[in-house]
Amino acid sequence: MLMIATTLFVSCNNDDDSSTPSNVTVDFVFSHFFDGAEIANADFETTSYTNANGESLTLSKLVYLVSDITFTATDGTVYAGEDYNLVNARTGNNINFTPNVELPKGDYTVSFTFGFDDEDNDAAGGYEDLNTADGGWGVPDPLGGGYHYMRMEGTYINNIGATENFQYHTIRANRHSTLPPGPGTLEELTDTSFTVNLGTVSVGSTTSVEVQMDVAGWFQNPNTWDLNTWYTVLMPNYEAQLDMNENGAVGVFSLGTVITED
Repeated sequence: MLMIATTLFVSCNNDDDSSTPSNVTVDFVFSHFFDGAEIANADFETTSYTNANGESLTLSKLVYLVSDITFTATDGTVYAGEDYNLVNARTGNNINFTPNVELPKGDYTVSFTFGFDDEDNDAAGGYEDLNTADGGWGVPDPLGGGYHYMRMEGTYINNIGATENFQYHTIRANRHSTLPPGPGTLEELTDTSFTVNLGTVSVGSTTSVEVQMDVAGWFQNPNTWDLNTWYTVLMPNYEAQLDMNENGAVGVFSLGTVITED
């Protein structure tokens, strides 16, 4: 369920009208929901949610990567941060993020990449902080290398009523000649990162943009996710990665509250 975006404008007086306008930065805050219910730290491993397939689940981990937050002005000028942020919803690490870009005040279409696109994923030398983050954010070479996009984990009640662990890990889709994958089995790599368009944001001297993730969307549209079928070992599962890409691109991220001070 997409969240309704709200924009709040706060005005302030500036008596020095002769000053030259300076470029500004924009702050982002990432929040998390399940079918409209906000997910707080205390909800991890305690609160049960029901996905579109009717399975009851709890979350224990939600860590994901966003990159290349981009602002496109009405005249087509593009301002891109060309950096990245690894969000840990449970611990609150990097919930707040200011991309490394300065821009004039005005109206912009705002977008970002979920994960890394191929160019960033294959960057020579990699990213030292990601190599150790969350136990190592990199993807093994037999699976195509690069980096994870997301690790979502928890438990669910399976179709015989037992509690089962699930690992919903998204990476670049990789197809193999045989499974399990090994040296020489990799046949195809498909970039399954995607661009999220948040819509138009008015940027002032101080601007805070809320990005909302609806976790329920990962399980429901356009592909109803059956955890009894796909609950683990999804990284080398080419079709599963394509389905996760489709679900994520449709209804997971949306623009929340925007607070702008002129």
